[in-house]
Amino acid sequence: MPVFRQKVLEMSALVPHPVHLPAALTADLDAASGYALADKSEATRRAYRSDWKAFEAYCRLHGQASLPATPAIVAAFVSGEARRGLSASSIARRVAAIRYGHLLAGHETPTESEAVKSVVRGIRHSIGTAPARKAVATADVVQRMLAAPDWPGGLRGLRDRALLLLAFAGALRRSEVRALEVRDLTETAEGYRVMIRHSKGDQESAGQEIVVPRGTKLRPVEAVRAWLDAAGISEGPVFRPINRGGRVVDSMLTAESVAEVIKDAAGRAGLDPTLFGGHSLRAGFLTSAANAGASIFKMMDQSRHKSVETLRGYVRDAERFKDHAGADFL
Repeated sequence: MPVFRQKVLEMSALVPHPVHLPAALTADLDAASGYALADKSEATRRAYRSDWKAFEAYCRLHGQASLPATPAIVAAFVSGEARRGLSASSIARRVAAIRYGHLLAGHETPTESEAVKSVVRGIRHSIGTAPARKAVATADVVQRMLAAPDWPGGLRGLRDRALLLLAFAGALRRSEVRALEVRDLTETAEGYRVMIRHSKGDQESAGQEIVVPRGTKLRPVEAVRAWLDAAGISEGPVFRPINRGGRVVDSMLTAESVAEVIKDAAGRAGLDPTLFGGHSLRAGFLTSAANAGASIFKMMDQSRHKSVETLRGYVRDAERFKDHAGADFL
């Protein structure tokens, strides 16, 4: 299989049309495949692969071609997904994956058909678009997690404590937490200067720097230093798997493992772990900052949101009961 075709297959789980080009272009095609892989984030590629597999399985079950697909089979597929209970946002992502797959393969996109668009609009109107929000892990919740009587000991306990506190204090996404390397943490008298080399809001990898104070209550810098020293980590990934023998593995955690650390901590604190996920700590920091009366611009410095409107929601939630319109007569 040609190198470029294989790379595209790895990226999208699609089999594009054959590429017939001179062998002398192999090196440039290899470079092109690398750039193509970087077009979408790792999380998006993973989601699109899953979406495409679901679509491909549906087409195979009904004896229809998935590539190129007809508008009718796409409309039937998304309708079936809605009947199966999939959320409107997940269905929209399924459609985006089908569109992207056809573009990669050089085919016309069936998702541009008015038939498909009308079905998707009808689904949104019928089942709604409100997202199922995860619980937020505010400063109080994080303290409760860390105070759990059965908090694990040894390296695992140190790692999980450091992960929770740095992710919370940095308002980090789980993809950003797992990607952190020791070189990204510059320790100063005030705390850490943290370089985030790539993120959802920085697709071109220009890099964004935030700061994490040492703190007097949660003390995130102290927790991270304790983990790195105990694990003997001086370079490479900050947060790593620990095998059954209690040894630190020389690789980064998966995004799923980061979420599992958060869920496990919630369960130990007597909270429902299914309500918590990778976004809980980021949302918890912003909620705590809003409750403390922090400037929305300072919050943006930490979360790196580009839109004030996005953060305004956290402030509104924090102040929902303050100066309520019915406070004087209810």
